[in-house]
Amino acid sequence: MITRLKQLCSLEGVSGREDAVRKYILQELASSPAEMTISVDALGNVIARVEGRKRTDCTLLFAAHMDEVGFIITGVTEEGYLRFSAVGGIDSSVIYGKRVKVNGHTGVLGGKAVHQCKEEEKTKAVSLDKLLIDVAADSREKALAIARPGDVAVFDSDFVNLEGDLFKARALDDRAGCALLLELVSEVPEYDITLAFTVQEEVGLRGAKTAAYGVKPDIAIVVDSTTAADTAGVPSDKQVCRVGEGSVVSFMDNRTLYDKNLYDRIFQTAERIGIPIQAKSMVAGGNDAGSIQLTRTGVKVAAVSLPCRYIHSPSCVLSHKDLEATLILLQGLIGEFASGEEED
Repeated sequence: MITRLKQLCSLEGVSGREDAVRKYILQELASSPAEMTISVDALGNVIARVEGRKRTDCTLLFAAHMDEVGFIITGVTEEGYLRFSAVGGIDSSVIYGKRVKVNGHTGVLGGKAVHQCKEEEKTKAVSLDKLLIDVAADSREKALAIARPGDVAVFDSDFVNLEGDLFKARALDDRAGCALLLELVSEVPEYDITLAFTVQEEVGLRGAKTAAYGVKPDIAIVVDSTTAADTAGVPSDKQVCRVGEGSVVSFMDNRTLYDKNLYDRIFQTAERIGIPIQAKSMVAGGNDAGSIQLTRTGVKVAAVSLPCRYIHSPSCVLSHKDLEATLILLQGLIGEFASGEEED
């Protein structure tokens, strides 16, 4: 799974430009031993209806988004710098001086040097509209040969194993979820399931809306990464979740109030299997469940996430143990939910 995740994180897939990620996922699905019907809808979502060892009347959907946050080029200066806007939620404090890739070219996100800033500017993050991408072009014409308005840029950041159990990469939100879904069909699953690899989550949960409309699930499990704020100086009640303490299950966020029965059964499944699990301790953020829940006449939804430090930055940090534990949990949830046996 780690080899697959490294490959996924090396691919560029800013929202609306998920082509390379989609191509890789289609190749991986084609190599699965499970029988499945694969389709790609008009927005670019990949839908795989997978035959398990047992039939079920329950349509169980697992969803993970293919896209990542990044930048879209909006203009080119006479000096050869690229203007840009953010695609998705990016904190301006994490990007000054960072490397990016633009159509295969290396660029640097830059602005005024600190000694040129006013005193009040030195204590604040530089706003995105004050930054430019430097692609080492010395004229507008040379810059236009590298990128034009509408092209996109991504953080240039490799997959690296850190000390102990951790690793870092860009786009772990949500290539980690995509890797987990692919791992679910590395063998024939116990029951029939449907997988959705969605587009444009970072700009409004757009792909999930059309994907769920077509699938018509009874139950949907969104697999994503979520903010872990377990860093120095953050009070324990504000840390949201902690890296290394297992999968994160949400009871509510800014887009979704999750099904209480599913929420409870996920915890019960983890306890029965004997793997770590934790509740997301703040009502914040959102994911594809916000769109899926409201599809057609409504869908019961749950979110199983990976605790991720420095999310939406060039160096997202995850735990190998959390990744493995989440895979085991998702495999257990296939039997828990797809069997059609529902608890009160």
